[in-house]
Amino acid sequence: MLELLCRSAWRGASRLALLAIALGVALGVAVSAIHRAALDEFESGLRAVSGSADLEVVAARGMDESVYPLLARLPDVAYASPLVERELDVAVGAHTLKLRVIGVDAFRAAAVQPTLLPPAGDIGRLLEPGQVFLSPAAGQALGVQPGQTLMLGRDGTSFTIAGWLPSAGSGAVLAVMDIGEAQWRLATIGQISRVALRLREGVNRADATARIAAVLPPGVHWQTPAQALERADRLSRAYRVNLGLLALIALAVGSFLVAATQAAAIARRTAEIAFLRAAGLTRAQLFRMLIGEGALLGACGALLGIAFGHALAALALTLIGADLGAGLVSGVAPALSFDIAASVGFGLLGVASAAAGAAWPARDALMIAPAQALRAGHFGPPLHTLGSTRRAVAALIALLLGVAAASLPPLAGLPLGGYAAIACVLVAAVLAVPPLARALARRLPTFSAVPLDLARARLMAEPGFASRSAAGVLAATALIVAMAVMVSSFRSSVDRWLTDVLPAELYLRGDRDRPWAEDIEARLAAVPGVERLEAIRHQSLLLSADLPAVALIARPLPDDAGRVLPRVGGSVASGALPQVWASEAMADLYGWVPGREVDLPVAGQSLRVEVAGLWRDYARQHGAVVIDLARYRALTGDTAADDFGLWLDAGSDEEDVARGLRDASGKGEALELTSSDEVRRLSLGVFDRTFAATYALEAASALIGLAGIAAAFAASASARAREFGLLRHLGCTRKQIAAQLAAEGLLSALPGLLLGLVAGFAMSALLIEVVNRQSFHWSMDWVVPWGWLAVIVFAMLAASTLAAILGARGALGVAAVRAVKLDD
Repeated sequence: MLELLCRSAWRGASRLALLAIALGVALGVAVSAIHRAALDEFESGLRAVSGSADLEVVAARGMDESVYPLLARLPDVAYASPLVERELDVAVGAHTLKLRVIGVDAFRAAAVQPTLLPPAGDIGRLLEPGQVFLSPAAGQALGVQPGQTLMLGRDGTSFTIAGWLPSAGSGAVLAVMDIGEAQWRLATIGQISRVALRLREGVNRADATARIAAVLPPGVHWQTPAQALERADRLSRAYRVNLGLLALIALAVGSFLVAATQAAAIARRTAEIAFLRAAGLTRAQLFRMLIGEGALLGACGALLGIAFGHALAALALTLIGADLGAGLVSGVAPALSFDIAASVGFGLLGVASAAAGAAWPARDALMIAPAQALRAGHFGPPLHTLGSTRRAVAALIALLLGVAAASLPPLAGLPLGGYAAIACVLVAAVLAVPPLARALARRLPTFSAVPLDLARARLMAEPGFASRSAAGVLAATALIVAMAVMVSSFRSSVDRWLTDVLPAELYLRGDRDRPWAEDIEARLAAVPGVERLEAIRHQSLLLSADLPAVALIARPLPDDAGRVLPRVGGSVASGALPQVWASEAMADLYGWVPGREVDLPVAGQSLRVEVAGLWRDYARQHGAVVIDLARYRALTGDTAADDFGLWLDAGSDEEDVARGLRDASGKGEALELTSSDEVRRLSLGVFDRTFAATYALEAASALIGLAGIAAAFAASASARAREFGLLRHLGCTRKQIAAQLAAEGLLSALPGLLLGLVAGFAMSALLIEVVNRQSFHWSMDWVVPWGWLAVIVFAMLAASTLAAILGARGALGVAAVRAVKLDD
């Protein structure tokens, strides 16, 4: 039985069906393998930084160093180790590497973070000025050796590489120096980034944590190392899960293709199946054999996909890094390893999807009558489909389940309800194909041309065939339409958003951790050609230990700030409290709504503010708060600035102004100065690159859907060879039969395309209003690319017609006499 299964599976195999399953498995495995490699190395680096700490005290943008002795003197604390952390850009050839620089107190770190220290014989060198130790991964990434010089920061501060950190994580890109050296050379004097704490043996952790939290100033929080790892996982969770969803859609489309391929194989093997039945093979054994063929095809595709997925992951890590092109993960150089969990999980999904696809035609094969099938020219059994009432009830239930799923809140920050709703929409659309095909056929006029009328009659007689042949086209069309509408809406919204948030002509970006000179605003404003200047101040606020930091942006705002911010919804009038504008993510993650009073930990104090309204922010998916710069300075006393927006005089030369700004800043060519047009171009370029993978998947889905049409018509033509022979004897030419097949292909694909359009619009609504909102916490304006959708529809109709003819071309070549010959 096993040998028979393997032989029959090999004969019925379709290379494209195999590749379709492999594509879905490969995409899922690659995304999972990349993430696991990055997270494993991040966890390794986190263990090196946290060491044996029970708790860590952190602040989004550092804290005063006086917090350290305050914590070290607490009776619950056995050891306290302060650290200074900076992430610096280091030029490596034509690329830039993110290097995590850590300043440690060697005497304190020995008890809490020994993995951050060099070998015991080199501890003395760590205390010397200008010395830095690198992790092996950092040394390999930078291509340097001990004794060489390393330039850190935008101003090129010089350090000597004193040696390696043998105990640091294998993929953690770290550099370690003395904490005092880090504070002085990296412009963080008087500031520390975190304090790692080891509690005394026997203390109650909950009580000790409460006592530690009670002494912390505003803006400073405690966290466990596990919470830090969870925050890192959250950064890319939604992005990678959405990519995983694309992999599942590819498997679903592949399942339809397996169904069409198996139907074609069964049609060619009708006599063989009948012989096996006559020889004693039961229906149950036949059903298991055909399901096994599909599962075997899926297993081969899964094995191919697993291998290709790991190769794709290795290529992606080399070309775009561990962040999958989304800018979400940095500071690690992960080494790829075989992802057993993802390989098994997606491999089994590949096998299951192929087996499910094979079950559809296998059910029809059970209806083959052996005595009739052993006669030449047997037409084969009618396709088995649900009755109209049962089909309507099933489609209605799928739609109701989809509505219920779409209304569910996110689970663990993921829009699982939205994904389930998309699946329900596809199921309902597939169920609706036969009744729509029959309704279309009934409303078509009677054609004078015989081939067209025969095509119409067949569609009315076997609407289930349309469901079989058009299912792949439906799924592919729905995916293409949904992604086209969503991407067009997203890109248009991002374009308008960039116009709103980039009003100035030039933008000058400073070093977040190295302040400008006190008179920098006056010096920049005095540059010839500068009409006016606006300062921008950035801060990071850690409002929850379980969530990533929130951005605080202080910039000049008019009384009606909604005119300069892309406002969403209404706003409240100003009152006694200072007002802030919160991004949509703040509403989703923290429950901020217009009119709510909240506390902001800013500049070592807790400020009570009122939420004036919500605004759309595509740059910071974890939340951003905007406050008027003058009000911020009055409340905090912080008069520093990070970035500047500049408007130029009419007729001034931009290059001359840029040279003047570089001279006035004192940074020369190291000054980061860009125009708003350049920022827009780069931002939209990143957007297009991010969605490049989806475009490729859409094209592959369309190809797979058309292959399903070809396979379905190959099966139909094989079973209808006697019918074609009879038509030839009645005077029909090959061209007329080809015209009939083309019309059948067109009429069979039309219901799938129409329902694919409807399902695609429903899926785009779910993607825009549910999936994107719950994943990334932003809304967007609807933009439908009608012209592009029209091109897609007509191209798919033409391709479906051609695919039907190509799929049935074998039957057209059979001689008429041979086709009608009967075995008595």
